[in-house]
Amino acid sequence: MEITSPAFKSGGMIPQRYTCDGEDVSPPLEWRYAPKDTRAFALICDDPDAPMGTWVHWVVYDLPAHVTKLAEGLPVDRQLENGGKQGTTSARSFGYHGPCPPSGIHRYFFKLYALDAPTDLPPGATKERLLAAMKGHILAEAELMGRYKRK
Repeated sequence: MEITSPAFKSGGMIPQRYTCDGEDVSPPLEWRYAPKDTRAFALICDDPDAPMGTWVHWVVYDLPAHVTKLAEGLPVDRQLENGGKQGTTSARSFGYHGPCPPSGIHRYFFKLYALDAPTDLPPGATKERLLAAMKGHILAEAELMGRYKRK
């Protein structure tokens, strides 16, 4: 399975538009080559370089199997029009919370999971609850890493 973004290359710099220094909108993401038995997708974006430990920037789950992309600037809603749900970030908010490193260059990992069943978690689940619900249901994983340094 593969996840990409038309906004930045893997290992490249995330454009300011998708950060706290810009419009703080979610970047467009696309994926392909999911296993044929995929029934749902989940996405977690986090920053392992945060000074207080890994910072969770985005949690999306129960995306239907026919969904193969997320458009730029998804609304900050608990329930998405495509059937997916958004969870709670480290900022205790729903939806995308863009890069905003206090110093230096940080790495942001967009991790996509193909699942054999939806999680059936209610909207607002944390990364930890999502990971627990996905245990034993992950068919494949893909990762896109972008970097950001504040101006």
